[in-house]
Amino acid sequence: MAKKILSVFQKFVRIESLGGILLAGATLLALIIANSNYADSYHNFWQSKIGFYSPNFEIIKPLILWVNDGLMAIFFFLIGLEIKREVTIGELNTLKKISFPFYGALGGMILPVVLFFIMNQNPDTLKAWGVPMATDIAFSLAVLNSLGKRVPLSLKLFLTAFAIVDDIGAVMVIAIFYSGTISIAHLAVGILLLAVLYFLSYKSIYNVFLTFFLGIIIWYLFLKSGIHPTIAGVLIAFSIPVRQRVNTPKFINRISKMAKKLKDNSIENKPILSTAQIHAIDNIEDWIEKYQSPLQHLEHKLHTWVAYFVIPIFAFANSGISINLDSNLDISLIINIIICLIIGKGLGVSSFVYLAKWLKLLSIPKELCFKQIIGVSFLAGIGFTMAIFIASLAFKGEDTYITSAKLGIFIASILAAIIGYSILRLSKPKQESIVS
Repeated sequence: MAKKILSVFQKFVRIESLGGILLAGATLLALIIANSNYADSYHNFWQSKIGFYSPNFEIIKPLILWVNDGLMAIFFFLIGLEIKREVTIGELNTLKKISFPFYGALGGMILPVVLFFIMNQNPDTLKAWGVPMATDIAFSLAVLNSLGKRVPLSLKLFLTAFAIVDDIGAVMVIAIFYSGTISIAHLAVGILLLAVLYFLSYKSIYNVFLTFFLGIIIWYLFLKSGIHPTIAGVLIAFSIPVRQRVNTPKFINRISKMAKKLKDNSIENKPILSTAQIHAIDNIEDWIEKYQSPLQHLEHKLHTWVAYFVIPIFAFANSGISINLDSNLDISLIINIIICLIIGKGLGVSSFVYLAKWLKLLSIPKELCFKQIIGVSFLAGIGFTMAIFIASLAFKGEDTYITSAKLGIFIASILAAIIGYSILRLSKPKQESIVS
């Protein structure tokens, strides 16, 4: 069982690592285009408006907002699935398991925000305090994975787990502090429909088409309510059942009987199946669907799409900034974000872990040395996807600030990757660690 879980996690790491490479490629391409003769075409394309209109219904938005509000809802839906899995049956389902990544994530959220408030001198940029909280799991895992066998699997588990805890914090911050004026009527109907999904899940009733249909309506209601619609993605994910409808022994017994029945059917020398064979296959498919965990199945299907399509598209749409040092940039905001992401994350994660270890609030896996934890702490400064997303919410329509914030995030992410990689590459064996 343990080997099976590790195999699934290793596949997850490979997907995230390749996703990080695609993310970097999409970012670089956007930067090249935005600083070329095609810059105007690039920006005009993402500002072109598309949508749906009827006498009683209208939703027309710029393409960039369809990406940030619509496509990113799928990303947040996946985050919701990961959170529910980890909290119910994964690395966050017991106090002992959650302690190590929890204290790391806590430090990685608190210190960057404190530093931001201390360093910020402009009231207009104060609302960007949530930007340095974020960690980009795809980029950080890609860097970590490039070190190969130098990095133990438990370190990758730590990075993944505290990034998920970090995501929980980021989702709460977006919901509470980065949503607009609330329309109680729209929100009430949205919550009512969520309650229907939760009730059906409680009764072990799950239908993917009904969930999709209600999910679209809930997303629209949250959009109209003023709560950022990506939050709807997380809340809908919590309604997806974790458990299978049939257990393994019952499934194996029934499938064995069905396979025997299929084998006993007469085999015709034709390129099509007999009616009996079609019915047998339909029954097998029904039982396979009952045996699969709905949450695990959806997460498995979505992971590749999100890592290889959704996030790269988001990066390509949001990373196209014109790097012109003569332009009107807010240098203090850029420096603030760089320091908060690198120093805030690097010291925040490692110091909270060390302090909690000293207070005997957590235990660290024996194969890890503290220098490795410091290295991963700096990798947490790769904010990127979530940091850019929060910046876009904080500075809607304020081009100078959002360009400055993005530039700060880019520089910080590159430096954090270099620092974290260097520390991990030079890390000493566990026996020389101070945490043993």
